[in-house]
Parts: sequence; C-alpha cells; structure tokens
Amino acid sequence: MKHVVSVSLGASSRDHRAEVELLGERFTIERIGTDGKLDVALAKIEEIDGTVDAIGLGGIDVYLYAGSKRFALRDGLRLLAAAKKTPAVDGSGLKNTLERSAVAFLQNDLGMSLRGKKVLMVSALDRFGMAQALVEAGADVLFGDFIFALDLDKPVRGLREFEELAEKYLPDACKLPFQFFYPTGKKQEQPPEPKYPQYYHDAEIIAGDFHFMRRFMPERLEGKTILTNTVTAQNIEELRERGVRRLVTTTPDFGGRSFGTNVLEAALLALLGKRWEEVVPSDYEGLMAALKLRPRVIELAGRG
Repeated sequence: MKHVVSVSLGASSRDHRAEVELLGERFTIERIGTDGKLDVALAKIEEIDGTVDAIGLGGIDVYLYAGSKRFALRDGLRLLAAAKKTPAVDGSGLKNTLERSAVAFLQNDLGMSLRGKKVLMVSALDRFGMAQALVEAGADVLFGDFIFALDLDKPVRGLREFEELAEKYLPDACKLPFQFFYPTGKKQEQPPEPKYPQYYHDAEIIAGDFHFMRRFMPERLEGKTILTNTVTAQNIEELRERGVRRLVTTTPDFGGRSFGTNVLEAALLALLGKRWEEVVPSDYEGLMAALKLRPRVIELAGRG
C-alpha cells in the first residue's frame, strides 16, 4: 500500500481521504489543509517526511511558468526544502502534460470547437500548459492574472504580451508572501465577492484555478463551461445554482471528488519511484496513457 499526502495551505474543511488502485498498486491518498498557516504546513511536511511515498504541495506553487522561463516562489521553495527524504511535487509537471491533454479532450471527445471561443483564463502563470494549448487551438484567450491576482484591471489578450509582462513583474512578485495574491485557508470558504464581472460574462469558457475563479465570481454564470481542477461536492452545487452548463475537471474522481494536480502528480511520482528532478514529461505521459486518465465531465442544470 502506497501512501500519498498533500499538505495544503488551503482550508482544512476541504480535507479528504480516498483509497484507489493505480496500475495494480493500492494507494491511500490524503489531503491535509493547514488553513493558510505556512509554519503549520512546514511542520507537517517535516513530520511525515520519510514516512510516506510522496508529498504534494497544495494551495501554493513552487514554480510559475511563462514561455520558456520558470520563476520560483519564495514560500514554495521553503515548503519543498522541508521534505528531505520523501519526494515532493507541486503539480506543475502535470499542469504541463495532463492539462494540455484536457484541452484536446474538449475538442476531440466533447466535440467542442475552440476556434474563436472566448476564454477567460483566470490564472495562466500556474497553468501555462493549459493556456498555451487553448491559444494553439484558436481560442480567443483573455489572460486574467493581473486582474485577479494583483487586482489590476489590465486584461491581456496576446500570449507574447503576457510572457513579456510576466518576465517584467514576476521576479519581484515571487518574493512576496504567497497569501498576498492567492486565497488560502479560511479565505477559500468565504462567499465570492463579485468583481470584474464583465470578464466572466463575456467568456464562453472560464478556465484555471478554482479558488482564483471563485474569489470574484459573479452571481450568475448562465451557460458557461468551467475548466478547472479541485472541486468539492459543495462547489459543484454552487456552480449549478449559478447556472453553469458544464463542469470539466482536469483530474479524475477519487472517492467522490477531484483532487488537485499536486496529489495526482505525487501518486504518479510514487509509481515511477523517482525524485521530482529526475522525471521527464514522457514519464508522466506514459503513465497517463497506461492509466487512461480522462477529465471528469459533469453536465449541470443551467443552460444558456
């Protein structure tokens, strides 16, 4: 039995535990939230280090990507360094493989033509693979990182412009506490505070991190398709009530909910028996093909 634990800066109320079988191996998969407390997360990682097969770092990124450039977040590096014995990941390896394939799934399996579709990508820096795949598919993508992370009403519509701005601002932004621009802990449980609703209303597809997305989500989202990651049963009902037409999660259902990409990447790492720095994209792609991993699709009641 392999044991994978995600230590998350997110709310502890979202904790979950499931037992699954992956390629003949039994797994206990667990998520432990620390309510936004970095010191508690560090202590938990140090406590379980060497006692589990892989650790996922949730509610935070270690690395953000823009084009070929990689930027390291100060707090993410601290958490990664706390795992001395057990391999640890933040999910970014899968975001550049699994989430690209999720865009192909929309087109090939759901029959959704993305050419010219208006897409609000609420956060592209932590899901650059998804953003790039949407652009390559011909979608009209609005990059919302500066709007929703930094509260700057600065819509960016070109991939190259986005990369240039990221290279300019990220070196300094990465030195700030992660909580400065991402909702952690109890903030994830607070009701959305609608802001910049025009960008939500104009989009046909809303994509990216769910907490970023939910933070400023307007009351009504009639007919929208949501492409995201970790959602609970309560989140699904909330989207249904807002009129969302379809929910697609890039990670599959484990024990009644979708875990974050950091959890799934940690499980794949445990199957590979490698450290994070030893893994190449083809390692993940081979496992994903063998596991026949597919996004989860939920057709909701709302219709546009």
